[in-house]
Amino acid sequence: MKAAVKSALKNKAAKPVVWLVCLTPLTYLVAIGPDGWGANPVEMFNRFLGDWGLRGILLTLCITPLAKITGQPGILRFRRLIGLFAFAYVCLHLSSYVVFDQFFDVAAIWKDIVKRNFITVGMISFVLLVPLAVTSTQGFKRRLGARGWQRLHRLIYVIAMGAVLHNIMMVKANYTEATIHAVILAALLGWRISQSAHRMSISGKQPEISA
Repeated sequence: MKAAVKSALKNKAAKPVVWLVCLTPLTYLVAIGPDGWGANPVEMFNRFLGDWGLRGILLTLCITPLAKITGQPGILRFRRLIGLFAFAYVCLHLSSYVVFDQFFDVAAIWKDIVKRNFITVGMISFVLLVPLAVTSTQGFKRRLGARGWQRLHRLIYVIAMGAVLHNIMMVKANYTEATIHAVILAALLGWRISQSAHRMSISGKQPEISA
């Protein structure tokens, strides 16, 4: 079974499948059209994209633990792709706010960033996410050096916490999904810290959380 999974992960068709899976939420959103976006279509459109951006970030963080727990390092080859899809959904989320909610009104957008805490948190998280997407290539990894690149990409934990907080602060009534997102992130952070503590106990060095 393990060998079959390993073979499937190495298969050339695996990446196109991941592409299709990652595009499914956007395809669904387009397929149902504005008539299916509810009483407040702009809000539904914006939140749907934001939710899938957050889920993409959490899924990206799941890749390394999943690879180690299952003994399937082949899963790691999909981490960058999923991360870039997460970034794409976040960009669409932000774009929908700028275009459909604020109609490119820079003054109104700036006022929101300054006065509305959930937008402040969301914007900071987005700004931090940009350099991670830009430097996700092997070329940048070589330029920054493996250690420097890894240090930069540890920002993903700060970004994930900001994204989860942004998600919670946006909720008006039902906190179920936001709570699930927070629990998943807490579990991922707990796993990372335990791995770092284990390495520290073996090496006697200060703990480091790998990207």
